[in-house]
Amino acid sequence: MKKITIIAGARPNFVKIAPIVAAIKAAQDTGADISYRLVHTGQHYDRAMSGSFFEELGIPEPDANLGCGGGTQAEQTASIMIAFERELLANSCDCILVVGDVTSTMACTLVAKKLNTKVVHVEAGIRSWDMTMPEEINRIVTDSLADYYFTTSDIAGANLRKFGVPEEKIFFVGNVMIDTLLKNMPRFSKPEVFDKLNLEPQKYLVLTLHRPANVDESEKLKQTIQAIVENVHGLPVVFPIHPRTASVFRKQGIEAENLKVIEPQGYLEFNYLVKNSLAVITDSGGITEEATVMHVPCMTLRDNTERPETCTVGTNYLVGTNPDKIAPVLERLFAGQWQKGGIPELWDGHAAERIVKTLILK
Repeated sequence: MKKITIIAGARPNFVKIAPIVAAIKAAQDTGADISYRLVHTGQHYDRAMSGSFFEELGIPEPDANLGCGGGTQAEQTASIMIAFERELLANSCDCILVVGDVTSTMACTLVAKKLNTKVVHVEAGIRSWDMTMPEEINRIVTDSLADYYFTTSDIAGANLRKFGVPEEKIFFVGNVMIDTLLKNMPRFSKPEVFDKLNLEPQKYLVLTLHRPANVDESEKLKQTIQAIVENVHGLPVVFPIHPRTASVFRKQGIEAENLKVIEPQGYLEFNYLVKNSLAVITDSGGITEEATVMHVPCMTLRDNTERPETCTVGTNYLVGTNPDKIAPVLERLFAGQWQKGGIPELWDGHAAERIVKTLILK
């Protein structure tokens, strides 16, 4: 693979492509015959959710921005496919490289395959087995069409083999999100709100919520937040509010003295908050991985996870979406009974190097 088009569409994608871009540049410096073109689909168009990531993570300006933000799932998929088809016809490549499981990942994969261009999927094979999740559909479609599969765990590889993917197309390389985390940990930046809210290390919790199962029903969102703020022994709960959650949250008028609602944070600021917290409560898959590596207790408000290694090896616990299950889990945390957790195999900061080394040989 000499000429690669890298696709980025949403906040988690930027975290994953940053080390891949850096690894390609490092390979070029040693004389390797490999080049890349970076395409931003524009799926996340809120600057706080995307734009700042390019600066913070040292990602160069994209060669193309397709500007496909907003709309329903179907509208966004169609918009990305139309724009990316034009992009790929004008700028051919040996393969496209997609990461994760957002709409852009699936849409660009479909376009590439119809134009007889190979697809490389980074973070392939992860499964929640929950077809109500748009991400699960994106994963299955992408993995059914890809040509090369780079996995974060043995479990992901086993999922692909069951799916019929030939062994020679599967490469266990580790987790590129952790490459970014380990590289930037010394650069984590204390956000302004830390002192403004009088936060102290290990004396507050971080909360993030954005999935439909948790935020679309306003009454359930209220019950979930109440169950958290009432069972944290009065500690502050810092809640960087996702745009998806904000409208429902404000309509419900949810308030609590120890609930500290703040704007979405940049990568370096947000991970500073997580690293210094007592625990994180989330419905995000990526945060469970980062919390595991930072040895921070993590509670996932979902009924399933596509990252089971964060539970079996790491610090994550699957609470579920029933607000009644939250109090007993918090009780375990405050009793000092949380699992210490280890770090999954090959989550060592070198996944991107392994990916690029493999691509050069293909």
